[in-house]
Amino acid sequence: MPASDPFAALQADCARCRALCCVGPAFAASADFAHDKPAERPCVHLGADDRCTIHTRLRPRGYPGCVAYDCFGAGQHVVQVLFDGADRSPAMFGLLPLVRGLHELLWYLADVESRPAAAALHDAARHAAERVTRLAGDPERLRALDLGPERAAVDSLLREASALVRAPHRRRRTRGGFRPGAVLARRDLAGADLRRARLTGADLRGTLLIGADLRGADLREADLIGADLRAADLRGADLTGALFLTRTQVGSALGDPSTRVPDRFPRPTHWLSGG
Repeated sequence: MPASDPFAALQADCARCRALCCVGPAFAASADFAHDKPAERPCVHLGADDRCTIHTRLRPRGYPGCVAYDCFGAGQHVVQVLFDGADRSPAMFGLLPLVRGLHELLWYLADVESRPAAAALHDAARHAAERVTRLAGDPERLRALDLGPERAAVDSLLREASALVRAPHRRRRTRGGFRPGAVLARRDLAGADLRRARLTGADLRGTLLIGADLRGADLREADLIGADLRAADLRGADLTGALFLTRTQVGSALGDPSTRVPDRFPRPTHWLSGG
C-alpha cells in the first residue's frame, strides 16, 4: 500500500477484474438480490464485456446488495497479482473471499494508522499490515488459509486503538438516553428510534442497526466495526471520524446530501437520487 494513501490499494477497480463477484458466489433471491444464482454461473445481468448491464439501476431493479458490495480491491488483486491478468477461471473464485477478508483487515489497520490518538499503536499496525499483505500475495498459503485466526490476531489491536480514540468521549457525563461513549456493542437496535442520538465515541461493534432511525445522530468517532447498517436512515447524521467504517456499510444505508461521512468515502448515488 502506498504510504501516502494506505486506502488507495483497497479501492475496487472493476476494469482490472474479471467480474469475479458477479460469477463466483451463489445467491438466493432476497431483499438484497432479486434472483437465485448458482455458484460459478454469471449473473443474468452480466454483459459479454464483463460489465453489469443494469449498473445504474441496481437498487430499483432489486439489487441493493450489489450496490453495497465492496471487495476492498480483492478482485483486481486476485486477477492481476495472483493470476497475472489471466482470463477468469474457477481457481480464482475460491481465493476471492479470502483475499477480500485480508484486504478488509488492511482497511481497518490503515484506519488505525490514520488516527493521531492511536499513535502508540502505529508501528504495530504497520507491522501487522505488512504481514497480512505478504499473506495476501502468496497463493499457496492462501489456499490453506483460515481467516478466523488472522482476524483474531488483528482484532486485539483494533480494540486497543478504538479505546484510545474513544477515551475522551467516555469521560463525559450526560443524563439519560444514549450518550457519548455509550457501550452498545452487539445490541439489537434494529428499527430503533435513535433520532438525534448523541453517540459520539460510542462502542457499536457488531450492533444490529437494520432499519434504525439515525436521522441527525452524532456518530463521530463511534466504533462501527461489524455494525449492520442496512436500510438505517442516516439522513443528517454525522459519521465524520467514525472508526472502522466501510463502503459496504455506507452503501447499504440510506442517506442524503446532509449526511456527513469521512472524505475518503464516495457518496452513494442513491443518497442523491432518493432511489
